[in-house]
Amino acid sequence: MLGYVLCFGSGFAALVYQIVWQRLLVLFSGSDVHSASIIVAAFMTGLGCGSLAGAHVADRLTRVANLAAFAAAELAIAAFGFSSAYLYYEVLYQRLGHLAATVEIRSVALFVSLLWPTFFMGISLPLLAQALTTEIAAAATVTGRLYACNSAGAAAGAAVATWLLLPTHGIEGTLRTTAFINLVVAAAAVPLAFWLRAPAGDAVGRDRPAPVDSETVIGGRFGAWLLMYGFAGFLALSLEIVWFRLLGVILKSTAFTFGTLLSIYLAGIGAGAAAGSLVARRSRSPSRAFLIAQASIGMYVALAIAIMVALFSRAQAPSWLLEYVGRYESLDVRASITALQQYFRGSGDFPRQFLALYFALPALLVGPPTVLMGVSFALLQQVVQTDLARIGHRVGMLLTANIVGSTIGSIATGWILLARLGTSGTLKLLIAASAVFPLWGLVRQDRTHAAGANRATYAAVFAATALLVVFTPDGRSLWAHLHGAAPRYVIVGEDGSGTSVLRSAPDEQRGIVVFVNGVGQSWLPYGGIHTALGALAAFVHPAPRTAAVIGLGSGDTLFGLAGRQSLTAIRCIEIIGPQLDTLRRLHDVWSYPGLRSILRDPRIEHVYGDGRLHLMHAAPEHDIIEADALRPTSAYSGYLYSDAYFALLRARLKAGGIATSWSPTRRAHDTFVKVFPHVLSYGDVVLGSNSPIVFDAAAIRRRLSERDVQAYYRQAGIDILSLLAPYLDRGPRIFDASHDRSTLVDINTDLHPKDEFALSHGSEG
Repeated sequence: MLGYVLCFGSGFAALVYQIVWQRLLVLFSGSDVHSASIIVAAFMTGLGCGSLAGAHVADRLTRVANLAAFAAAELAIAAFGFSSAYLYYEVLYQRLGHLAATVEIRSVALFVSLLWPTFFMGISLPLLAQALTTEIAAAATVTGRLYACNSAGAAAGAAVATWLLLPTHGIEGTLRTTAFINLVVAAAAVPLAFWLRAPAGDAVGRDRPAPVDSETVIGGRFGAWLLMYGFAGFLALSLEIVWFRLLGVILKSTAFTFGTLLSIYLAGIGAGAAAGSLVARRSRSPSRAFLIAQASIGMYVALAIAIMVALFSRAQAPSWLLEYVGRYESLDVRASITALQQYFRGSGDFPRQFLALYFALPALLVGPPTVLMGVSFALLQQVVQTDLARIGHRVGMLLTANIVGSTIGSIATGWILLARLGTSGTLKLLIAASAVFPLWGLVRQDRTHAAGANRATYAAVFAATALLVVFTPDGRSLWAHLHGAAPRYVIVGEDGSGTSVLRSAPDEQRGIVVFVNGVGQSWLPYGGIHTALGALAAFVHPAPRTAAVIGLGSGDTLFGLAGRQSLTAIRCIEIIGPQLDTLRRLHDVWSYPGLRSILRDPRIEHVYGDGRLHLMHAAPEHDIIEADALRPTSAYSGYLYSDAYFALLRARLKAGGIATSWSPTRRAHDTFVKVFPHVLSYGDVVLGSNSPIVFDAAAIRRRLSERDVQAYYRQAGIDILSLLAPYLDRGPRIFDASHDRSTLVDINTDLHPKDEFALSHGSEG
């Protein structure tokens, strides 16, 4: 029992590290899809190297030595965990970040930096499997349970990190807590090692008869099953990426979404492995059961997606869900948590929508397939474990093959499939690819049972899988219905970086609403807060020449800024690749002058990529830098409201330059004021500079009244003087270098982005 608890704890720590390290590493490499895929691939590569080493080491050690090696691995992970915030943030990002100007350099740095801890994570399961398995008949049960416990621990780690540790303790506190868990796991391995010091069978291979051909297993050769399980890993990771994109859009992703979905995904695998460990020994044909289970994953995915879209298209889904997917705003997660707490205290309503969105819906879509993935692992152990002296080797090699497949899936799906085929096309390909499993069953002609019956089963599963591909909806229909609209009312753009959907409807008060990854970002025609955000700094600055805007959205903020005619060069950095293309396609069917101006203005350069990373490698060349209005609770948005980000803006401004930010919370406002020595605060908009900012309302009105400026905004239907009048009439609150900032302690930092987790001002948890 203690061995399973250790496996749970090891898995718990590993997933906390994965979530936290990914947050840290995107600062160095960027948060675009290419960087995210490289981080996942680097993490998986380290796990694969560890599993491969475990495959070669575990069977050569005694049971006690395997436990000692496991404890040493946990200590190595703990040592890295305690120092990882310093290594990844202060060294890799702050000191060496300027060196990583190319994808190649960033990739090498990520692989090298993750190799140590992930290697020791990967070696753990083969060591435990060999240490705890005492008879070959129990091999599938023991390894299945270990895998189940490890996956369950990982699921718990993802949930606890997302909902408790990161919001309460920040990155540094979370890493210290997790490293301490590694120490506890290592210490707990000591009494287990003493318990395993049995008088007989301690040396591996002693009195254990080996089969005549050690590579022959049930239903074929071990190498063939390695290939099959590697392909299963490819499909599993590819489906994970697609599921997370679909659910991210439906849920209107926040900082809590990814960790929650990952927890549900891993919980399904853990539950499946636990169930598989009970049924594997009873299976009459575990090889056939494995192949059919893998094929069933594709069939379930096809059915689930088709049924979900059909319900949305016929308005047969729950009315609140139909309303939510078409809504501009995302769910207030923090308010839902508060409501849940109040409900259990005996007051308030039960937050059904929150639990349905964040737990029930993902469980319905992701749960059954991941359970089948877990069952498959236990079934495959029953297939391949035929020699007690090779337990560790085969566990390690299977995990290595699966991890290699997962790594390839991460890169192929994130970089190629989604970019070329979109979510719908990628789904169709993955569903069709799952037919490889019954096809292989047909080709190899399993003779362990009645060949005719097996062929009929495989043929039926193959035909059903191929047929279900036809029912997968096309991309436009899929995304239209998941945005609460009919296909004729949307323009859809998608690649590996995300989705851009422009939605109109006969009763749409805002005209065209712009959704990015399911969340409403802005709208057309222009003339609201985004225009004001873009224009304010442009006309406060006495003579700006160059400017940068982080985020395109509808183009409204960029449009507001470009109204200043003295600007000669404007760079717009957008992280969602298809955003610009969807706006161009909109212009083809609706010649809105405001949109036309940002698409044809020769001063504007459109750049794809992570805005913060772009500034990290840029020279101090801008008179104005501003970010489009971004929700503070969106995933990774904390990195555009942190003190380090605002300090980066300061460093990239020319002398007398102005940085602008939306300040949606008091904490975001205070963070900005703490960093910039000179600030003009309008409440929801703040302007900062290294030099005093002259606010001359009369001069600003004269600039706004110039004929070219008036014509520019009037073509888009905007009275710019009226729009900015509230800012000019009341004037800003001025913070100069002499202002006491010592009381501004509750701020956002890179290592504790409190607003991203919707913590109330002054709250530590």
